[in-house]
Amino acid sequence: MDDLDATLIRLFADEPRVGILEASRRLGVARGTVQARLAKLSATGVISGWGPELDPEALGYPVTAFLTLEIRQGAGHETIAEHLVRIPEVLEAFTITGAGDMWCRVVARSNNDLQRVIDAVLSDAGIVRSSTVIALATQVPYRVLPLLDA
Repeated sequence: MDDLDATLIRLFADEPRVGILEASRRLGVARGTVQARLAKLSATGVISGWGPELDPEALGYPVTAFLTLEIRQGAGHETIAEHLVRIPEVLEAFTITGAGDMWCRVVARSNNDLQRVIDAVLSDAGIVRSSTVIALATQVPYRVLPLLDA
């Protein structure tokens, strides 16, 4: 990745609807160069998507919580992941080291609704128990662009 790639990524991150022709004009490079660079960045996985970013709170899910799951030995992480992916409020899940086996970020419509989400997560017999932490405020939102400068 060179400076042109980084500049191109920043431009599309700031203005996702800028268009290839306008990007080439602003960067002072040929349209084909922009298309080729974007294709390369997508093919190598540097750019992983072009869809709109959704805000769970604006969709009616203002409560964010983090669940640490303990998985029954032999249940398998893949089986639990297949269960979790069927629950719309589970935004992401990771296998982890430490006291738990898996970590999930979930959203809910209210604190009372969070109980329903937790119950749905725990409905799989492969999950022994969970602990939950409710997020109060976002101090640093998910970000990747600073890695371009690192």
